[in-house]
Amino acid sequence: MSRQQKRCVIYCRVSTEKETQEMSLVRQEEELEQLASELGFHHVGTFADQHSGFDMDRDGLLDLLEFVQTEKIEAVLIQDETRLGRGNARMAVIHMLAKIETDIYTHHDEGRISLNEMDTMLLEILAIVEEYQRKLHNAKIKRGMQRAVREGYRPERNLKNRGNAEGRERIEVPVSEIVSLRDKGLTFEEITDVLKGLGHNISKATVHRRFKEYEVRQEG
Repeated sequence: MSRQQKRCVIYCRVSTEKETQEMSLVRQEEELEQLASELGFHHVGTFADQHSGFDMDRDGLLDLLEFVQTEKIEAVLIQDETRLGRGNARMAVIHMLAKIETDIYTHHDEGRISLNEMDTMLLEILAIVEEYQRKLHNAKIKRGMQRAVREGYRPERNLKNRGNAEGRERIEVPVSEIVSLRDKGLTFEEITDVLKGLGHNISKATVHRRFKEYEVRQEG
């Protein structure tokens, strides 16, 4: 394989499980294998569904999205844009592939997918919204940490094995950290933001539950 070749996967979809539709799947795959060859791509996998395009819960689609992300696949080949989905489901899949920088090529366009002006504008809006969501999330973490520090919390004194590359200490819920931050007057939401800022993947519900469990043990 040439070092310049893009790795691609093929996605085929029909809406029902009728035998005639199965033949359509075969035809789609054959046409897309030919397209991959014409584009000079290295075809590494094929995914297919016999399912409505309005539904996101499709085994083939979910497997494709996981494979594309974990294997860093550069292109997805489809017969036409409706194969990805119908209505909002179509735009959701296009957006997800754009986020992981995977290009879409169609047999219908004989190359990169051709989106209309409305679709392009919607994708731009989604990207802007997600960027501001990330900024808001980071701001909440920063504010929670600043308040904790003002109240006397020193995270560098409480983290254990900070140099552990495997990060095993972060898998366990840091109950002592939760109690310490709660004693300093932080809300459960603020505690969750602080812990996320320290690298703990934890929800507010878990923080609240573990604190209540701690209180029960103390009372016992």
